[in-house]
Amino acid sequence: MAENQNNPQGKKNFRPNPNLKKPKGFNFYWIYGILALVFIGIQFFSWSGSSEEISFSKFKKEMLAKHDVDKIVIINEKKAEIYIKKDSLGKKEYKDVSKGIGSAPNTGPHFYFEISSVESFRKDLSDAESEILLNDTIHKSKQEQEKIIKKFSHIIPESKTENDWSKDILSWIFPIILIIGFWIFLMRRMGGGAGGGQIFNIGKSKAQLFDKDTSVSINFNDVAGLEEAKVEVMEIVDFLKNPKKYTELGGKIPKGALLVGPPGTGKTLLAKAVAGEAKVPFFSLSGSDFVEMFVGVGASRVRDLFRQAKEKAPCIIFIDEIDAIGRARGRNAMTGGNDERENTLNQLLTEMDGFGTNVGVIILAATNRADILDRALMRAGRFDRQIHLELPDLEERKAIFKVHIRPLKLDISVDTDFMAKQTPGFSGADIANVCNESALIAARNNKKVIEKQDFLDAIDRIIGGLERRSKIISPEEKKVIAFHEAGHASVSWMLQYAHPLIKVTIVPRGKALGAAWYLPEERQITTFEQMQDDITATLGGRAAEEIVFGKISTGALNDLEKITKQAYAMIVYFGLNKTIGNISYYDSTGASEYSFTKPYSETTAQTIDKEISELVENAYKRAKAILIENKVKLGILANRLIEKEVIFREDLEEIFGKRPFEDSDSEKPKEKKHDRPADIVASETENSGIVSSIPKDENLKT
Repeated sequence: MAENQNNPQGKKNFRPNPNLKKPKGFNFYWIYGILALVFIGIQFFSWSGSSEEISFSKFKKEMLAKHDVDKIVIINEKKAEIYIKKDSLGKKEYKDVSKGIGSAPNTGPHFYFEISSVESFRKDLSDAESEILLNDTIHKSKQEQEKIIKKFSHIIPESKTENDWSKDILSWIFPIILIIGFWIFLMRRMGGGAGGGQIFNIGKSKAQLFDKDTSVSINFNDVAGLEEAKVEVMEIVDFLKNPKKYTELGGKIPKGALLVGPPGTGKTLLAKAVAGEAKVPFFSLSGSDFVEMFVGVGASRVRDLFRQAKEKAPCIIFIDEIDAIGRARGRNAMTGGNDERENTLNQLLTEMDGFGTNVGVIILAATNRADILDRALMRAGRFDRQIHLELPDLEERKAIFKVHIRPLKLDISVDTDFMAKQTPGFSGADIANVCNESALIAARNNKKVIEKQDFLDAIDRIIGGLERRSKIISPEEKKVIAFHEAGHASVSWMLQYAHPLIKVTIVPRGKALGAAWYLPEERQITTFEQMQDDITATLGGRAAEEIVFGKISTGALNDLEKITKQAYAMIVYFGLNKTIGNISYYDSTGASEYSFTKPYSETTAQTIDKEISELVENAYKRAKAILIENKVKLGILANRLIEKEVIFREDLEEIFGKRPFEDSDSEKPKEKKHDRPADIVASETENSGIVSSIPKDENLKT
């Protein structure tokens, strides 16, 4: 009757409403409870009655002396059971043990006590009987004594061996139950809840299904800054809703779309929006959900996933972080053809475009490591479309800010256009974090609304970390840090293509002891001169130390690491060196990831090392020359930094004057002194602490 109410039309794939109450069936756990009660009852009760524990002295004075004992049975040489005569059970002192279960008489044993050994008990019993007999015959005549002695009967204890069958059964049943229970628990843990988590369902798919009963609330209105990507996926959604529009022209539905982009650009969010817009069954899972410790489980879960998808077609399958199983086969020489991950990938390739057909099943996948994916997975017919999601530009950041500030209570001073200009190189996830941090900062300061300064503080907090004004720094170290940061600021101010400076601080923030904030340009291509000026400005900190103090410190570790990688990329990847020429050794396919050899000869390697060294040393000499020419101004700037701890662009204009190429910066937004925009990664050394600044968005890609 319940099935007819839930499924009146008898549909085969009908999904019952989860809100309907299901009839309660018999719970198997009641059997365990009943068995437990039976064992407890056996331990505490017997069908013949109950016995009471007493001491030997009470037994001697109250029972044996009154001749009420019928017999004594020694059980397993450890316990003496006392049986009372039927005629004596009517006495008042035996009222508690005279009745058994219900109204039946208690046939015994009525009392018991523990004994140390049979021999000692027999001796004690014999001595007690002799004492009782003596007490009975004392002060009696000889004839009465003879009658008492003749009538007195000695009790001879019986010995009996009994087996406690309940304990024996528990002794071998309990370990078996424990092992079975542990095995079931282990299988459920390893199964991860798939298909109920049972051992027989370990090969079932772990995909989460979203359909009309469990709909997703996110739609394309919640996704900002991905207009081109939305056009691609919206076409897939439209195909699922209106297939005739395309099939009438002979078009076929795409097999799959691969979302590729840096972390935080909105790949998973876009897939959620597709689930909310498509109004078709949507299977969501991660690439790591396929791989299990058992051999063959991954391939089995792939088959089960596509079997469910075919039953629900038309539908969408979303595989997040597909590189967990989609890495190119044969890359790792340590694993052979029996690698579980490769078997899973082979099954996925077969299901996507094998001998069989998958009509109406579209696969969306997301990864930020497309270069390591297998070529067979990337070909047309499997992932027909590769949708690239890049870091948002200025207009896209404005749209993203508008989405994330919807639930926030903002002050009228907050301007999304201004905030978008202060966050170049930020991903959508970074912007969401900025909005959340600004709300936390405002709440921490007991504000009723979020102000503009809260957003700027949040940007500083995310980029550089939390301020640590309590960190103890000696005056000598503080002076070195000040000249180091002043060197960065001075050199970048005097270079044409260096990023515009916004703020310099020697307040420790995060692990950094000091930092300089820049507002980098959003470049799509970068020239040799721009990269050279960037390297020169980065070396300004170490150059200032050498000029002022005559020695250098370990504080420029991260500066040197950055410029070394940048110089290597200029020569080896971008072909910006005349000696090496127009050659690039960059491998975009990632095929040389596990290679132990370089793609160039030993002679070329020596040439590359020489050119890198010359490039860096020339930039260092250039930085020193700029600082020597402006040594007095460098000292003024460093002293002001020591005094104020934080200085802004206006301080540099006051000391150095306008930049020599102010015309090139005329279109850049001018910031007020107390605005604190930031787009800098504050880098630090693990050795001893001078901190330099590295622009966040280097845009080294051509």
